[in-house]
Amino acid sequence: MNRRKALGLLLGGAAQVVAQAAGAEGLVASVIPKPRPADLYRRSIPTGEALIAAAGLSGEVSYAVAGSATGDLHEVHEPLLRLPPASVAKTVTALYALHHLGAEHRFVTRVLASGPVVNGVVQGDLVLVGGGDPTLDTDGLGVLAGKLREAGITGVKGQFYVDDTALPRIAQIDGEQVEYAGYNPTISGLNLNYNRVHFEWKRQGEDYSLKMDARAERYAPDVRIARISVAARDLPVFDHVAGQGRDEWTVARGALGNGGARWLPVRLPGLYAAEVFQAVANAQGVRLPQGQRGTVNGMGSGTELARIESAPLSVVVRDMLKYSTNLTAEAIGLTASKARGLAPATLAGSAMAMSEWAQSALGMRHVALVDHSGLGGASKVTTVDMVHMLSAPGVEATLAPLMKPIPMRDAKGNVIQNSRVSVHAKTGTLDFVSALAGYVDAPGGARMAFAIFAADVPRREAAKAAGAEERPQGARTFNTRAKKLQQALIERWAGVYAG
Repeated sequence: MNRRKALGLLLGGAAQVVAQAAGAEGLVASVIPKPRPADLYRRSIPTGEALIAAAGLSGEVSYAVAGSATGDLHEVHEPLLRLPPASVAKTVTALYALHHLGAEHRFVTRVLASGPVVNGVVQGDLVLVGGGDPTLDTDGLGVLAGKLREAGITGVKGQFYVDDTALPRIAQIDGEQVEYAGYNPTISGLNLNYNRVHFEWKRQGEDYSLKMDARAERYAPDVRIARISVAARDLPVFDHVAGQGRDEWTVARGALGNGGARWLPVRLPGLYAAEVFQAVANAQGVRLPQGQRGTVNGMGSGTELARIESAPLSVVVRDMLKYSTNLTAEAIGLTASKARGLAPATLAGSAMAMSEWAQSALGMRHVALVDHSGLGGASKVTTVDMVHMLSAPGVEATLAPLMKPIPMRDAKGNVIQNSRVSVHAKTGTLDFVSALAGYVDAPGGARMAFAIFAADVPRREAAKAAGAEERPQGARTFNTRAKKLQQALIERWAGVYAG
């Protein structure tokens, strides 16, 4: 190329650039798009505060989330609010019982005799001795009676007693609950069918047939210790009067419809167990007289004729966390306090001892529980304390395998199949209280400990003061919104803090 052509090309190119600049008001962007920031997706995730505002919940919300291995907090919202944990309190009870009793502890129910056996007949008294087993059911008593029959026992010359003194007798867990709530039973050292009786009714013309039994899978004997009759009223649905040696119930005719069934609490659990054991024993050829309360110490030394044991405590705790059985929580909590050498006469006393243990052993600075199940709304704890507990040394390895999986759901409430987020946690629900605490596994293998509490305490207290029924107006809506918020927060953390 000669000099003239080269100069022409240079001048032509310069002219083109000048023309483009004159007609385009300058160059504002590169023709090659810039790469997106690596954390653009995370920036698009709503903040926790925005999710809380969108939930439309009355009352207060608190949450905390941390790395489960280190306990280092990722984020919090009102972490020092002291709110009712509801059944999330059972996680503290689980650790308390496992620590003081051991994972292999088994509850034992025994049959003792005060005299020798002659030709199959006990020459003295027979005593059914409870060991505080919260899982004992009618079928279990059937197995125990079968062992007596296998040993050749056919009858008793003396009296038949039940000893329910292994744990203090406590009339009910929480006095604020409705009288007929099956989840609020009496507690004693001899518990049966979670101290509930099965009530079934069917319309027959203008009347009803009523049945009360102690049903399990194999046995379902009718009971006389609890009786019920229909009353010509609409409310209250059920009413209870402690009769002479039995529970007297009435049910409102206006609430019965054509038929149905439900469990009612038993207020005389020792006598209930005595009647049921008598029935299942008689069915197997072991004739027993009517039972009455009495203690082993009162009859002197006895010879053990038969025993049954519960599943290991680890299994009992797993089922308690899965089904949230209040009686199980109270029984194992009281038994743990007893194992420490304490002698609490009330749930509040035992729960206070458990709270003090949690403060010293688990770093929970603001925990004050009034029972072991969380049924009492006066219990208070902070979410940051729950996270401290969940991330304390050794707790995750103990507790996480015993927690139930919580499915992730979409905006319509449908379970997300093959979700990349895995949650194992404990739920908690009271009127106008919803709680969730446990562990979340995010994509990339990051495991976090978290706690979310939502509560409208004034609204709950107002409903209780007004004598509301089992589910006061507005409680269902509150719970639904709180659960949606829980899911939204977990989705946020799984996105923001993924490995």
